[in-house]
Amino acid sequence: MTPENLLEFSWGLANSKKPFSWIIRPDLLIGGSFILSAEFENEISDRGLIASWCPQEQVLNHPSIGGFLTHCGWNSTIESICAGVPMLCWPFFADQPTNCRYFYNTWEIGIEIDTNVKRDEVEKLINELMVGDKGKKMRQKAVELKKKVEENTSPEM
Repeated sequence: MTPENLLEFSWGLANSKKPFSWIIRPDLLIGGSFILSAEFENEISDRGLIASWCPQEQVLNHPSIGGFLTHCGWNSTIESICAGVPMLCWPFFADQPTNCRYFYNTWEIGIEIDTNVKRDEVEKLINELMVGDKGKKMRQKAVELKKKVEENTSPEM
């Protein structure tokens, strides 16, 4: 992503007022590193955790996780589905846009973020996912899908 995208995501997260964990990998940004402002750090200090790596599958399976921002790569989305976690989808290329459309049109477990990401949209979509009616329905659908995955992948007796 570009530094501008990162800035928009960061302030969308901050303005949502929701607690979050955000993994910013060192190879995430086009053109190198980016330093988040002291103003941003102060704004999120009581509700945000930023790290460069996490055990994604373990985190997604934690009961406190209410949503997952993903590029819709197959591995990440399979982990999210298996954890029963709805998604905010920001696809880039290859199968990601197709996966994203399937998640929100067919399975109804995702919301797509516009390619030209803006902080107001990020804030709105986070709040919709976490406390809105659409988010509640998405969580129900994600849990139903998780149950189907468990039923269809458990060893036969």
